[in-house]
Amino acid sequence: MTATGTFLPKPGAAPLPRMIRAQAALETRMLLRNGEQLLLTVVIPSLVLVLFSTVDIVDTGADGSTVDFLAPGVLALAVLSTAFTGQAIATGFERRYGVLKRLAVSPLPRWGLMAAKTCAVLVTEVMQIVLLTAIALALGWSPHGDPLSVALLLILGTAAFSGLGLLMAGTLKAEATLAAANLVFLLLLVAGGVIVSLDKFPGGVRSALELLPISALSGGLRNVLQDGAGMPWRDLGILAVWAVLGLGAAARFFRWE
Repeated sequence: MTATGTFLPKPGAAPLPRMIRAQAALETRMLLRNGEQLLLTVVIPSLVLVLFSTVDIVDTGADGSTVDFLAPGVLALAVLSTAFTGQAIATGFERRYGVLKRLAVSPLPRWGLMAAKTCAVLVTEVMQIVLLTAIALALGWSPHGDPLSVALLLILGTAAFSGLGLLMAGTLKAEATLAAANLVFLLLLVAGGVIVSLDKFPGGVRSALELLPISALSGGLRNVLQDGAGMPWRDLGILAVWAVLGLGAAARFFRWE
């Protein structure tokens, strides 16, 4: 029995953690149902790893096993494809079609929506890393190093690329975001130390490329997983700077409609 005028369940917004979990689950399902996103986040990194590890197409400049050189770079590529390229394109079109505008007036706060998107990115990256690690191990990869260093690199890399992706999606038109995000993906694939060692570039160019987030992420992962190096403080510092700049600029300039 309930008193007159009392409603069950009690009306009102759900608790904030539950809203973020629900939105994160929705974002993850939408990403996994999108064929183009799966091509970008799963198929392309897997093909790059298998193709360049088994076929002598490009001189990677690697010392020792090719797969030992490529696996860390492809893990960095997976973070780039999900946190930057995929998120920028998806968010850009959500903004164009008014999805973000409508979500912005829901009980879920704007920072909660961004937190949910970040959770979806992290879930996707975990699946990518598990898949790519399994493929690399099957190809003969022998990783070394401290898992904590790897985790810190991946987390800071995700933060840096997420900030840059959201900045692009929140300031450019959807079509421009689509073109720019794919162009940046291709440029960083070639010039970010993913499949070709930065040692192949001239000294001045190499010094500039080493400051890119993809170079810091791929180089840091390679130093740890291939060479068994300790905490890569320089690479972590570069990623931290990009994360602060990218997320700060996204928070300042992101337009919801």
